[in-house]
This record gives sequence, structure tokens and C-alpha cells, in this order.
Amino acid sequence: MPQNKKTVTFTNNATGESVEFPILESNSGPHVVDIRKFYASTNMFTYDPGFTSTASCKSSITFIDGKKILLLHRGYAIQELVEKSTYMEVCYLLLHGDLPTETQLESFTKDFKNHTLIQDQMHYFFRGFRRDAHPMAMLDGCFSAMSAFYHKDLNIFEKEQRRLASMRIIAKMPTLAAMVYKYSIGQPFVYPKNSLDYAENFLHMMFSVPTEAYHIKPLVAKIIDTLFILHADHEQNASTSTVRTAASSESDPFACVGAGITSLWGPAHGGANEAVLDMLHTIALPKNIPHFIKRAKDKKDPFRLMGFGHRVYKNFDPRAISLKHHCRDVLHVLGKIDDPIFQLALELERIALQDEYFIERKLFPNVDFYSGIILSAIGFPKSMFTVLFATARTIGWVAQWNEMLDDPDRKISRPRQLYCGENKRPFVDRKRR
Repeated sequence: MPQNKKTVTFTNNATGESVEFPILESNSGPHVVDIRKFYASTNMFTYDPGFTSTASCKSSITFIDGKKILLLHRGYAIQELVEKSTYMEVCYLLLHGDLPTETQLESFTKDFKNHTLIQDQMHYFFRGFRRDAHPMAMLDGCFSAMSAFYHKDLNIFEKEQRRLASMRIIAKMPTLAAMVYKYSIGQPFVYPKNSLDYAENFLHMMFSVPTEAYHIKPLVAKIIDTLFILHADHEQNASTSTVRTAASSESDPFACVGAGITSLWGPAHGGANEAVLDMLHTIALPKNIPHFIKRAKDKKDPFRLMGFGHRVYKNFDPRAISLKHHCRDVLHVLGKIDDPIFQLALELERIALQDEYFIERKLFPNVDFYSGIILSAIGFPKSMFTVLFATARTIGWVAQWNEMLDDPDRKISRPRQLYCGENKRPFVDRKRR
């Protein structure tokens, strides 16, 4: 990243001392003040809970401009990728930096399909889980455990070994995710079918049974592919930062992705679309909407409208714009266009978008508002929503992992703290306490 000749000056009013820090130029978005030498120069730390004003790394993968409704993957707008591309193409793009040629995509897809099977010993892991265990708990445990199968002589700094590890991770995730679902409902595991594309194969592993043929509706496969594209990567969010933090110690890549799964599991991150569905069931009827809108405006009331607004996007969520166009179509194909929950969601959206309170605060529907409705209509239980999120986001985690390992400025993650505890005090013998 080029360094601007401009600097910013920090002045300590207590001592009168001033120190200059260089400004690093960004290709898009805010420039960055390089404070790597801040502690050495001032004997102080910076304080930034949640790192909301701190750039923790350099990245060329994803760029978000929340004010301009912009989400770019390697420079390509998310709307174009959804309309013109496939999830496998986006996987290639995130890993390699450019969209693939026909030959490159064919080779990449063939390589991917060679790694979709799970080691048979993994079946025994599931037997240790209760059937009613949360799917994310099973996914987290099993995925991290796969590091025990692929660890031998793994050199993460050797290009070919890292390519192989990356392919194994993204290829085995959908298989394992489907196994989690099958185990939770007591059905036999379904092996991947390499004649199908990514989304079709995932639906096949999720919903087919050995006793009868399973027919995949093309539009349903298309919407799954769309959902996976929309969730493929999203800059330095909590789970991606967790993967990078784990990887900064040069840990096993399966374990690093397992750490990302753990972070994603939280309701403030990956569980938002599940919360949307819970909210809609709580509201229950269109006539109840004004009451809940009133509650959402009351700061003293814990009720919030889930699926509205976003930490980064200060206008519309570009992913929601893409998904909204598909929502009605897929529900129509599934014969659920008159579904009460969908109709309730439409009415809630209409009322909220006409309310000055939400307009002034730019609390518009985000991607979670629509994705939960779609996944529920297809037949996914709420408990599997975050599993699907993890499946889609795996490529982003892997791409970020690769980028971090190639960064010459890479260091083991070591945040500092503002200490608020006791000063040094004498130890008191137990009998005298």
C-alpha cells in the first residue's frame, strides 16, 4: 500500500511533545493513520473497543462503502456477481483475484469436486452428539476435528500445500453441513453427487433420501446459489477477524475456520436471520404491527425490529436489494406466495419504510430480513440458518487466511488493554484474610 507524504500530528498537551504519524493511502474509502509506532513514540496505547476505528490489516478482497450502498468483491459489484456469476466463480474470484476463464473454472470445479467427501471416521464423531444438539455446535466440533485428518507435514507457507488445504476446506464444508442436518433429524447421510453444481449438490445432500428420487427445482437452486454469493465475504467482520487472529499464530487452517464458525454462531453476527423469523412469529398478525413499531421506538423497551439497519450500511444493504427481487419469485414457485409470515413481512416492511422514525435513522431492511423467510420457505429449520451462513462464508475465511499469510507485515495478533484493576498489593496469608 503506497504511503502518502502527508502526516498527522499528535500533541500531548500534558507534556507539550508532538509526534508525527504517516498517512497510508487507501484505493477506496478512508485513508489510514499508521500508528504502529504510537506506543514506542508516546508510551501510550490507543483505546478503540471493538476496533471500530482501527484498520487491523491490509486487504484487497472486499470493500464496503456503507453510505454509497456499495459492496465490491475484488472490484466487482455484488449486484453484478449475483446477476451474472455463480458461487463457484465467486469462490475462484476471492481466492485468485480475478474471474476465471472457462478453462480455469472447469479445472477449479473439477478440483473442488475431488475433495467433497468426508473421511469415514468422521461418522463416529456424530455418534457422540445428542440428536437435539444445536447444529452449529456439531459443525464447530466436527470441522475443527478435521484438522486431525489433514495435519501431517502441512506447511502453510508452501504454495501447493496451502492451495490443497484451501480446496479441502471449501469443498468439505457443504458436505459436513448437510451431515449435521441429517444427523439432527435421524436420517442417513447423503454422499455428494459430482454431476450436480454446487447449489444443486447441497440441496441433494440436505433433502434427498435413499428410498426415492429427489427433484431439484432450478429456481430454488438459483436462490441458494444467490444466497451463498451474497454471504461469501464481508470485509473484516467478527468471524473473519477471528479467523485472522487464530491464523496469526500459524495455527492449522481447519482449526482457524473452526474459530470463525464459533464467532459466527453468536446471535449478534450469524444468527440475525433466525432472529428475524422469531420476531415475525412474535408479531404474529398484521394488526399487531403498529404496537410493535411503537415498542421498537421506545429506548426503554428491549424489543427491536430485527432485520432493519446495519452496522456498516448507512443506507440500503446492497445484498438486500439483490435478494428482495428473488424473494417473491421463489415463494411463488414453492407455492408459498400467500404464506402468512411472508405477507406479514411485506406489511412490516411497507409500514416501517413510511415511518419517519426509521427513514430519519435509515433503518432499512437488510439481507437477514429476506434470507430467513426464503430459507424457511425452502424447508430449512431455523437452527440451520447459521450453518448455511458458515457454508457460504467459508470461502471468504479461506481467502482472508491466504491473504494474511502472504502479508509481509503479518504479526501475531496481540491487542493491548486499558488496565482498570488493582495496583500491586501485598499477599495476605489465608488465615489473616
